[in-house]
Amino acid sequence: MPRKRKLLAQLSALQNTTSFPQISAVEQLNTTPGADPSSKSSKYFMLEQKNSPQLQEDFFNQPCVSLAKSFLGQILVRKLPDGRELWGRIVETEAYLGGEDEASHSKGGKQTQRNAAMFMKPGTLYVYQIYGIYFCMNVSSQGEGAAVLLRSLEPLQGLDAMRELRRASRKAPTRLLKDWQLCNGPSKLCQAFGIDKAFDQRDLTQDAAIWMVPGQDLPGEQDVVATTRIGIGNRGEWAQKPLRFYLRGNRFVSVVDKKIEREMAARGHSPGS
Repeated sequence: MPRKRKLLAQLSALQNTTSFPQISAVEQLNTTPGADPSSKSSKYFMLEQKNSPQLQEDFFNQPCVSLAKSFLGQILVRKLPDGRELWGRIVETEAYLGGEDEASHSKGGKQTQRNAAMFMKPGTLYVYQIYGIYFCMNVSSQGEGAAVLLRSLEPLQGLDAMRELRRASRKAPTRLLKDWQLCNGPSKLCQAFGIDKAFDQRDLTQDAAIWMVPGQDLPGEQDVVATTRIGIGNRGEWAQKPLRFYLRGNRFVSVVDKKIEREMAARGHSPGS
């Protein structure tokens, strides 16, 4: 009997204990720094995250041309350090097909420190600098060294912040930019969204500062113009390939191809039909 009473006393002491160091340590490991302590990074919370509208790896894991077209109408989201969110609808892209593409940074299959992101998993950002001043943002796709350049966005949210960022990136003060001027070009959209080399090699499916969400009323084939890419210089036949895609009739596109649009109209391809 004394042995039994001793065991019962030990059990009672355990039930009444309010501090469990081992459990507390596990909770700390599962808690995101700076987040609500009630939100743990357990498998259950991971399942909830997968049901979020954020575009996941299976979206980005498609051939380059297909991804360039699929981007049209999707939403790019950028969360600034002060918590403000910038939203923009993708309206213009260019596909760069990797080793065979003479206009690609990865032509010949050559991998360098600069273009390493183009060889990483689909959904990885490739950010590079041009003229030693401006930045351009690409997203890797299926295919060795293949990536899609984001050329233009239609600003949806945070336009005042975009203007602040564009103004800060330009050396001389200029007139107030109109909405359609904020992101109508690859370097302009990087300025407006505060994108620089620090974003190179980031994962759009994992990053807390930049991601994509599905757009509404996505375009059909008749709404998409396929034409030649811009600013690639003398690249032979590759300069003539229709690897730039934009939303027809959208005023936020950087450069429209009126000839191709007239040909589409002649074939009876009217926008939204």
